[in-house]
Amino acid sequence: MLDHLKSFGDGAAQVHYGTPEISIVRPGKFVRCAVTGKPIPLEDLRYWSVELQEAYVDAAAATARWKQVNARA
Repeated sequence: MLDHLKSFGDGAAQVHYGTPEISIVRPGKFVRCAVTGKPIPLEDLRYWSVELQEAYVDAAAATARWKQVNARA
């Protein structure tokens, strides 16, 4: 899916998260999960929030963030 991204720099990428694709703002090999802080190689990136403009390492992290953002006071 994102094979063309493998040639980008070694550090963290800056990404704009869209629907259904991402756009690279600053080249890099990975982004960090907003919940866990773990690096996510761009070729493995599957979960993100367009509204919050952040990435998640897996479905559990995305769900945890959704629950946090949508918790009732």
